[in-house]
Amino acid sequence: MCLGIPGRIVELTDADNLMAKVDVAGVQRAVNIACVVDADHPPEACVGDWVLVHVGFAMSRIDEDEAHKTLALLTELGEAQQEIEAMRETAG
Repeated sequence: MCLGIPGRIVELTDADNLMAKVDVAGVQRAVNIACVVDADHPPEACVGDWVLVHVGFAMSRIDEDEAHKTLALLTELGEAQQEIEAMRETAG
């Protein structure tokens, strides 16, 4: 199963191509942030945002409390570890 898993944008790596580094439970990887950028929230404003990451894209912004609750629930269900391991294998 593919999940959107919460992560925090820690660095804008390429503003022109809308790429950032996201930390998901200690695993950092490059993701595309095009889906969470708009005129009111430019790429530079995304650092520090919590987002749902799915297949290399930050799909939506979420608040920190929701992110922690979602990670806890996924961990409880045993789903988070599988997704985090998949991210670790593809981290660059």
